[in-house]
Amino acid sequence: MTRRYLQLALPSPLRQTFDYILPAKMDPPPPVGARVRVPFGKQSLLGIVLAVNEQASFDEAKLRPADEAIDNEPVLPDSLFRLLRWAANYYQHPVGEVFDTALPVLLRQGEPLAAPGETRWQATRLGQLYPLDGTIKRAPRQLAALVTLREHPQGMIPPLLSGLGIDRPTLLALEKKGLAECVTQPPPASEQANASLREPPLSLSNEQQKAVSAVIDHLGHFQPFLLFGTTGSGKTEVYLQAIAATLARGEQALVLVPEIGLTPQTVARFRARFQTEIAVLHSGRNERERMDAWRAARSGRAGIVIGTRSAVFTPLARPGLLIVDEEHDLSFKQHEGFRYHARDLAVRRAQLEGIPIVLGSATPALESLANATAGRYELLRLRERAAGAQEPVFKLIDLRHQPTREGFTDSLLKAMAATLKKDEQVLVFLNRRGYAPVLLCHDCGWHAQCRRCDARPTLHRNPVRLHCHHCGAEGPPPRACPSCGSTDLRPIGLGTERVEDLLRVQFPDVPLFRVDRDSTRRKDALTNLTTAIHDSKAAILVGTQMLAKGHHFPRVTLVALLDMDGGLFGADFRASEHTAQLILQVAGRAGRAERPGLVLLQTHQPEHPLIHELITQGYPTFAERALAERRLLSFPPHGFLVLIRAEATQAELPAAFLQAIMDAAESLGHPEVQRWGPVPAPMERRAGRFRAHLLLQCPQRAPLRELVTALVPLIESLPGARKVRWSVDVDPQDLS
Repeated sequence: MTRRYLQLALPSPLRQTFDYILPAKMDPPPPVGARVRVPFGKQSLLGIVLAVNEQASFDEAKLRPADEAIDNEPVLPDSLFRLLRWAANYYQHPVGEVFDTALPVLLRQGEPLAAPGETRWQATRLGQLYPLDGTIKRAPRQLAALVTLREHPQGMIPPLLSGLGIDRPTLLALEKKGLAECVTQPPPASEQANASLREPPLSLSNEQQKAVSAVIDHLGHFQPFLLFGTTGSGKTEVYLQAIAATLARGEQALVLVPEIGLTPQTVARFRARFQTEIAVLHSGRNERERMDAWRAARSGRAGIVIGTRSAVFTPLARPGLLIVDEEHDLSFKQHEGFRYHARDLAVRRAQLEGIPIVLGSATPALESLANATAGRYELLRLRERAAGAQEPVFKLIDLRHQPTREGFTDSLLKAMAATLKKDEQVLVFLNRRGYAPVLLCHDCGWHAQCRRCDARPTLHRNPVRLHCHHCGAEGPPPRACPSCGSTDLRPIGLGTERVEDLLRVQFPDVPLFRVDRDSTRRKDALTNLTTAIHDSKAAILVGTQMLAKGHHFPRVTLVALLDMDGGLFGADFRASEHTAQLILQVAGRAGRAERPGLVLLQTHQPEHPLIHELITQGYPTFAERALAERRLLSFPPHGFLVLIRAEATQAELPAAFLQAIMDAAESLGHPEVQRWGPVPAPMERRAGRFRAHLLLQCPQRAPLRELVTALVPLIESLPGARKVRWSVDVDPQDLS
């Protein structure tokens, strides 16, 4: 018998595939895309079959036989398999780690592809007939759970119920009453999602109707759409009606959101509209919940899949539509390990699946706008707010020569008081959490410094500590100045905790909600906060950009931006774009209902052209000018970048290693590719390691890609490669 060989992708940092002998016991051989367990050094690893070959790529005498085949079918559909192979090549990352990233942890550990049996909750016969206006109406949680179970007679798995806010105690209470039961049954290989609606769709404006019709007309065909709609213009309703048409075709929809914090409200909105099961995937769920949701998507049982960045790799039985909400958001870029951009991979996936994709934003990324201008994306505009709501009015508060109280001018405090008196809500935005960004000695000028970073730790309260937001190091603040011994240590600058303290004194009778990473660490904390905000009348919301992303607070009529000046002078060429997006996203929380909105922007730079352009002419004018500047500089989207990073515990090693890479790049030619560096990173020391950068830039993608493809194997063979950590970041979004 002719010997055959398995070509495998293994979860290894080595940029190569691995050959193993196909043993006779694996007959027939596992299909491409299946998992196989193999020996690797002294350990055992699970790999993905890339090919079954008649010849080996390595010396046969050095090859070992595979141990066992885990699957008799591919783990991922062909379109996703091809997407991951493409992504490994495009982002210059080891293919084994790319496949590892795409699979749930339990699958990486060898759990069977299909569960041997699933635990499902379903309504009993009594529960199906029980009158909903009976005694159970006095237990609203049980009532809502029973209604949900009755709508899904095939039963629902616990993770999907949990994603809908239905907890185990509620289900046990229904079981005790004989209205629900927990059963174990084998899941079918494929299931048809429910396509019925729980509530009728809203009426659409002319612009919304055109957008929905355009998407529906392209169902079954690849077409990227850029849904450019001002804040509050009803982009979500466009998504919902396009998804309804997708479900009616028996297909599934995948919706990507940038932050975990947006997932509960998105699920709630979709849950209110559709009776189909919704699979939720994000890092806040445990491994079992994610595994079950992944299976629900793969089998087709879940008609809608909602998730953050990594959900772009979720298999769908019948893919029909992809949606990327807030497509401009930097959270879609993975900044460690496999440095992919979920938005860009979603577009590529839609192309491979042959389905439409909708990229939605009130402040689209300049790359997306350039694609729309070039005709690669179809532009759908929503210029007016939904339900007749008006755009908020901007007003600048010149901070120069004005006294302030903890960062607040008197005019801002008066405006807040007037708003609260009308039982309306105020949103105060400050993109710095903690109490104060600097702890300073008033006598000698010493300030606290992180021991592991070139950064100042932030002073926090509850508990009192100095916490570095870059490396995570924290400890108690000193009782006296380490330099001069003075005890006059003062917090300098504002953080959300300090703003909260001031406003609680200023407005003691008004509910105040702080929304930042610290206040939302616990499970369901953000959901509970947003529910409390919606249930309140007059209230103050204090928070970071977590408040700026997609939230709808109809009572907010005043938005106060305390300090946006830092973003006006950022070193990164994308700083102005990100600042413009953040200002408009935060401002968009004001006046989203029938009441008009006001945005007060405090600044020491009232004449700055970016501010004036935004508040007088809007984002399209800003974007047009910014794109013209990028064209002159050959920066994205009118040029292409690859950032090579290196870091080590010894200060001299990163720059020396990058210089060796620079020399290797010079030997490969491609003079049209400019090399910038090596230079120290903007924050040279981080988490105890010294960092340096080498930036490659080219007006065309092809020469840059050719150079990097040839360069990466040379990097691995450089003498210093094992003395540093290095990475290749294709299309970097952050140059820090």
